[in-house]
Amino acid sequence: MIESAISRRSLLRSATALAGGVVLAPLLSAPAEDGKGPLMAYVGTFSSPLQDVLPSQVDLPPGNGRGIHIFEVDRSSGDLTARGVYELGTSPSCLALNAAGTHLYSTNETDKVEGSDAGTISSFVINPADGQLTILNTVSSGGAGPTYLSVHPSGRYLLVANYFGGSVAVLPILPDGRLGETGDVKKGVGKVGPTRATNAPEGSFAFSGHDIPHAHMIETDPSGRFVISTNLGLDQILIWKLDEKTGKLSANDPASVALPPGDGPRHFSFHPNRRWFYSLQEEGSNIVLFDFDAEKGSLVARQTLSSLPPGFAGSNFTSEIMVSGDGKFVYAANRLHDGIASFAVGEDGTLTFIEEVWTRGDYPRSFNFDPSGNFLYSCNQRADHVAAFAVDKTTGSLKFTGQYTPVGNPSIIIFLDLAKSGK
Repeated sequence: MIESAISRRSLLRSATALAGGVVLAPLLSAPAEDGKGPLMAYVGTFSSPLQDVLPSQVDLPPGNGRGIHIFEVDRSSGDLTARGVYELGTSPSCLALNAAGTHLYSTNETDKVEGSDAGTISSFVINPADGQLTILNTVSSGGAGPTYLSVHPSGRYLLVANYFGGSVAVLPILPDGRLGETGDVKKGVGKVGPTRATNAPEGSFAFSGHDIPHAHMIETDPSGRFVISTNLGLDQILIWKLDEKTGKLSANDPASVALPPGDGPRHFSFHPNRRWFYSLQEEGSNIVLFDFDAEKGSLVARQTLSSLPPGFAGSNFTSEIMVSGDGKFVYAANRLHDGIASFAVGEDGTLTFIEEVWTRGDYPRSFNFDPSGNFLYSCNQRADHVAAFAVDKTTGSLKFTGQYTPVGNPSIIIFLDLAKSGK
């Protein structure tokens, strides 16, 4: 277990120094005639201007982002209009909302804060009128380089994956939305996989995380009974149980499932039927379909296919995978090749490649759908913009809308309907 070396006093001092505050923008548009309130988007970035305070960052060069960028979404066109920035110099690269839409949580993807070998997590309260953010507190993530977080369905815990720390952590969420000190940390232990992925594309020199254990993603299954995390360096998907009374994790039986050596599981996505689980491997550039047993928490692999177009050769990293809301399609992002591939979901859950669309930028760190599922937004990290695509729900194809939204080193985009927040 990793012990936090950051005191409450030092965390408060860090939060004050690193949070530059809110830059406001023009007022929100009037509510739509159909009664819907404004739809907001929050974009997390790699933002590291305070090099004297935070010398170690995840990606080079130092991030161009300014913190958490806030936008209003046009529900008809998908266009994004800037509504403010919460300036933060700690690379808030992953964001998550609570179920009520009243609070936002961010990873601060650093590995050194005032001498500690850990990053931090920040909690914000959301203004229900305009979506602006006010910071509540910042606490240790329990490990270096927190890269992913999610809210447990109970609303009582925040689950964190510390990439450089190779650990997953559980943080209590207090009644007012603030975060308590790290309650439990589990560090990945085992043999690190080879630098050459078993299923790497022909001619690929892509190498990212087979030096030490690297925790990359953590979320519960749809029922909330099991906590699932990926460890890229160990080539494992780990399965946990969470004691909701104590906030402690314990290994499930089975405790893990192995991926081919070097392939590096990164992100995953459940099908709406809760039985099919799709895992995306970063260095293997492939997707594995697993059957998920909701009673035992076990995963059994059934199909493996490339995330790239047929015949591709060369270097590639994958990043994000998502199943469409209707369960008909799966989408996966390829970095270096810079495309988003779409796959049709068969009656048995197996995938068939449809097409790949250029992201209109460089290095798609992640993507997400707006709540309607009509638009997909690609966070093109090295192109410093978010690109919008219209989704054809019949064919699964994507069509660029023509909108580029400038954001320095965007990493993630999430959405909040203010008409529904607080309910």
